[in-house]
Amino acid sequence: MRILSVVTLMSPNGEYGGPVRVALNQAEALRAEGHDVVVAGGARGFETDLPQESNGVPLRLFPARNIVPGTGFAGLASPALQRWIKSESSAFDMVHVHAARDLVTLPAAGWLHRAGIPYVLQTHGMIDRSSHPLAGPLDAMLTRRVLRGAHTLFYLTAKERQDLIEVGGTQLRLRELANGVPAPGARLTDAAPDRRTEVLYLARLAPRKRPLAFVDVAVRLGATFPDVTFSLVGPDEGEGPAVARGIGRAPTGAKIRWEGPIAPESSRERMSRASIYVLPSINEPFPMSVLEAMSLGLPVVIIDSCGLAPAVREWGAGIVVDDTLDALTTAVSTLLEDQGLAQKMGAAGAKLSREQFGMSAIAAALTDAYRG
Repeated sequence: MRILSVVTLMSPNGEYGGPVRVALNQAEALRAEGHDVVVAGGARGFETDLPQESNGVPLRLFPARNIVPGTGFAGLASPALQRWIKSESSAFDMVHVHAARDLVTLPAAGWLHRAGIPYVLQTHGMIDRSSHPLAGPLDAMLTRRVLRGAHTLFYLTAKERQDLIEVGGTQLRLRELANGVPAPGARLTDAAPDRRTEVLYLARLAPRKRPLAFVDVAVRLGATFPDVTFSLVGPDEGEGPAVARGIGRAPTGAKIRWEGPIAPESSRERMSRASIYVLPSINEPFPMSVLEAMSLGLPVVIIDSCGLAPAVREWGAGIVVDDTLDALTTAVSTLLEDQGLAQKMGAAGAKLSREQFGMSAIAAALTDAYRG
């Protein structure tokens, strides 16, 4: 099959996060199965020409800009991408739109619906019940129509399924689809025994991700574990100045640092040099960073509202806590004090990622849905 995958935004520092990683992982897995897959989307931040491929996946990227000030990603638009989709999408057997309430993916899906071109939607927890004043009008004009017109509407969790029904109604063609993660290469796997003692936060520095909670944990534990480094890696999305101030208030000798953003394709190699992965965010649907950390054998610390919390608990792949600072601090301290427990949980996470979140199963589920 010829498959077109549409994403909102690609950038050198991966600021759009998980949905782009999901789309690229899916594309690589589908191409390995013999399908012809192209990923198209808006782009910004590249200093030179826009990239034409990613790990062998062809890209068709077009400039994106924010046309509604103060709305973040929701106000992004890419007129050139919309023109390309209108011109080229009929050459594909299926269009897979990684949709959010934005002016890139929803207009694309709306045009596909009007043109009678088959498409599926995957919303990554980004279309939910919302009190934002712009959500109601946008849903009435566009969101509900594209949800109802989708050949298949993929959801991650029971909560996301219910949210989609509340937005789009009961007639949606819903299907559960987990995120998947590729198996790590031999070089990353072999690097594991040489990891330094490092607690890592690798995510956007956005309020919902709670990087300040990570800094507070690091400040609390810095004196108890003077040889441990606490590192934040990711682009600033509002919390950068507060994170910098928090690090500046840390006691002398504490090893806390913010490294800034890195290219998305470098994230797994960066994770492979850490010992523990911590994601303090609340109501995280199905974080790719946690899947990637587990695939590399890192024990994880996550909040109980995370969509991966049941699997992490069941498999013993890390520690699941409530959203209090005391609980986070205790969990990280436990893993630093008990290396045997940390290694056991890391091994369980690696097994979980292979057996439940491998990309071959995801590719098979996608192919079945496309052909359905």
